[in-house]
Amino acid sequence: MKIKTGLIALGAVFLSLVGPSMGLAQTPPPAGAPGAPPAGQPQSSTVEVDQGVIQPLPIAMPAFNGPARGGDIMQVASADLERSGLFAPLNPATFIEHDLDVAVQPRFADWKQISAQYLVNGNVTVTSDNRLRVDFRLWDIYSEQQLLGLQFTSTPENWRRVAHKIADAVYERLTGEKGYFDTRIVFVAESGPKTARVKRLEIMDQDGANPNYLTDGSYLVMTPRFSTTDQQITYMALRPTGSSVYLFNLETGRQETIGRFPGMVFSPRFSPDGSRVAFSVEKNGNSDIYVMDLRSRAMTRLTEDPSIDTSPSFSPDGRQVVFNSDRGGSPQLYVMNLDGTGVRRISYGGGRYTTPVWSPTGDFIAFTKQEGGDFHIGVMRADGSDERILTTSYLDEGPSWAPNGRVLVFFRETPGGPARLWTVDITGRILRPAPFQGAGSDPAWSPLLN
Repeated sequence: MKIKTGLIALGAVFLSLVGPSMGLAQTPPPAGAPGAPPAGQPQSSTVEVDQGVIQPLPIAMPAFNGPARGGDIMQVASADLERSGLFAPLNPATFIEHDLDVAVQPRFADWKQISAQYLVNGNVTVTSDNRLRVDFRLWDIYSEQQLLGLQFTSTPENWRRVAHKIADAVYERLTGEKGYFDTRIVFVAESGPKTARVKRLEIMDQDGANPNYLTDGSYLVMTPRFSTTDQQITYMALRPTGSSVYLFNLETGRQETIGRFPGMVFSPRFSPDGSRVAFSVEKNGNSDIYVMDLRSRAMTRLTEDPSIDTSPSFSPDGRQVVFNSDRGGSPQLYVMNLDGTGVRRISYGGGRYTTPVWSPTGDFIAFTKQEGGDFHIGVMRADGSDERILTTSYLDEGPSWAPNGRVLVFFRETPGGPARLWTVDITGRILRPAPFQGAGSDPAWSPLLN
């Protein structure tokens, strides 16, 4: 693994709509009409993702035709969809039809025979100017209709991003929600014994590929957080001389501090428009929440209470801030207006509530909860209602939302073991270790890449 402190190139992926459907969703014909699925067969082209029990959709994803990366692209896209818990890619050994061409309709009877409900097929070509061109189609097997037809072009080394974009397109067409696969996760990579732990910022694709260190481990780093508008992070650096909040532009490699503070500074987080950063400053045993305008560097103090106020997180419209405070005797969640007025407590369950983070869709606030000897990741509405516990273990902490507000990444420790990254969906049913084998904590999910 290499330390990469300069430009982190993403590469461009260009999209066009192709094929007879021009990428537009089609509604299956009514039962009994020509081309309609037989009685008793699925007639919906969307997945109901809010059900308590979700049956993963059987989807066939054969290797794309072509001389370059066809199998690799499909393997990455298939793995993305499988990890979501909403799709069950079928074993290629069961496929009857082979060498599909995007210009030719598949033999639907062959795919019905192996119980595929959807099919993704495609072609990969290399253009005369050494560009990778990928055409793919999404088919509804029972209605015998094309649901999606897209073309991506990119440089050959950018093939993984093409695969993630294909998975995003399929996910969105069949669930009605944005995908989250063409994204990255930044976190604190941990190595060495607990008494001398080395902590470095590390970034990777959401599927664990392309890991890179962003800092060299010569100082401690904490709480990295992504901007929701671009590929920029903010994080806390702790050196013998004190603590600082940094901005790190991942596309240019530029790092800058937003200032040094008389006390410790914690938990920086961007506003939804990326123009401000909220954080808490501890001085003389008390911590309060501040907001800094990144253009003027002017600071506004939001809380003035003789308690510990920390972990601020903006609502998606930027008008409110959720934070945790022990002003009531134990750490609980509170919401206030952006000017610090209207403070109201929203957590009333048993235990201690910390690390709140507002969903990008605005419907939930995720949190860490400690009760008894267990730690939990949970969600609740912004008014404190509908509290749901999603995970329980020896130590679960630090949730961060995927950009579609459907999945959370967090870190988990076992007794005597290192911290590891995990993911869970908002139903709590789809709980999995993240596809990264190293030790890590404090994860943060990026917005979708451009």
